[in-house]
Amino acid sequence: MQDTIKIYSKDHPNIELKAIPGHFVTPHSHVNYFLDMTTLKSRLSEASTAARELGRQVMISTVVDTIVCIDGCEIVGAFLAEELTRAGVYSRNAHKTIYIVTPEYSASGHMLFRDNYLPMVKNKNVLLLLASATTGKTVNKTIQTLTYYGASISGISAIFSAASTIAGIPVNSLFTVADIPDYVTYRSEDCAMCREKMPIDAFANAFGYSEIN
Repeated sequence: MQDTIKIYSKDHPNIELKAIPGHFVTPHSHVNYFLDMTTLKSRLSEASTAARELGRQVMISTVVDTIVCIDGCEIVGAFLAEELTRAGVYSRNAHKTIYIVTPEYSASGHMLFRDNYLPMVKNKNVLLLLASATTGKTVNKTIQTLTYYGASISGISAIFSAASTIAGIPVNSLFTVADIPDYVTYRSEDCAMCREKMPIDAFANAFGYSEIN
C-alpha cells in the first residue's frame, strides 16, 4: 500500500483525516481509500474538535433525545451531546439530557437493543452518528432497526459521507467526496480495480484494516 495522505477539510481546516490509497474490501463494497479515523475517534483533543464542528451543523430547531453511535464513535458522541446541550438543542427527556447509545449485534449480524436500553430509543428523537457513510447500507439498516423499536430519526451526522442524503434525510459531515475527489466506491461485483486485476491490499471495516500478505 501507498503512504498515508493527510487531508484537511475545506470547511473545517482544523480537522485532519488520514487516507491510505489502495484496494480495500469492506463489508458492503470495494473502495480505493481506507479512511483512517482512529485518532479522530479515540484522541480526546481530536474527538472534541470533531464533535464541536458536527454540533454546529445540527439545527437549533432539531430535537435530540438520543445519539446512536455506530463505528466506534462513542467518544465523539459524548462530546457531541455536550455541544448540543450547550447550544440549546432541545431534548424531551425527563432529565433534559441526551442519551448516548451503541447498538448490539447478534451472531448473524442483526442490530438490536436490549430491554434495558429500550427506554432510550423507543419514542425518542434519535441522531445517528457514524464514522463514515459510503454506500448507505449501514445507515438504512440502522434506520430500519430504530424504526422497528419505535424511534424517530431527527438527523444523521458523519465524519465522512459519500452521500448528501440517505433515506431522504440530509447527512451532515465533516468530509465529503469533494475533499477526496478521486475517492471511488464500487459494488463488489462491479469493481473496476478487480477488473483491472489490481490486487486487494486489505480487508477493512469500522475497526480498521488487515493487510493481505
